[in-house]
Amino acid sequence: MIQFGPALQLELEANSQRKQLPAGTVLMSSNSYVRSLPVLLSGSMRVMRQDEDGREILLYYIKPGESCIMSFLAGIHEDTSKVHLEVEEDADVLMLPITKASEWIKSYPEWADFIFKLYHQRFEELLTVINEVAFQKLDDRIVELLKKKAAVFNSHEFQITHQQLAEELGTTREVISRLLKQMEKKEMIALSRNKITLNFPV
Repeated sequence: MIQFGPALQLELEANSQRKQLPAGTVLMSSNSYVRSLPVLLSGSMRVMRQDEDGREILLYYIKPGESCIMSFLAGIHEDTSKVHLEVEEDADVLMLPITKASEWIKSYPEWADFIFKLYHQRFEELLTVINEVAFQKLDDRIVELLKKKAAVFNSHEFQITHQQLAEELGTTREVISRLLKQMEKKEMIALSRNKITLNFPV
């Protein structure tokens, strides 16, 4: 569990609802209002941006000890979410009412520091996504995404479909499948049913 000072830790535990959520659970959909801020204790979540045609692109992952700054910003401004938040691997989550998350910015400096560090971290990650989309070839972006996946799952081997990779990179399954086959021929990866094994360091 995330550890703050005694007073804030008590507040967090008293005001949050703890949930165990299986992979695939949608915590927040695009254009929905945000009532709670998820604080991740274990597992992982992914944050996606979706356009009007339903195409998606991965913005960043949420790992244990982190939260979703996009949820926080939408919630405190009583605005709808601009992102889609989904559980990547089975997660243990504290759901904190957004009113408390906002109040604590003023009353608990360590909470404000936690939020501002998240904001800074996500801003840098979003800049990385922009740079990748604008300047990197798709095969290089696949390698970077696979490295991120390996870090999230803490393994060189993990379950994922070609369709999911396509959605997270904002392209088609056919293109991803072709590039993955090329990577397999170069012995960079090994492919099996809904599973990828990386043969390069992460």
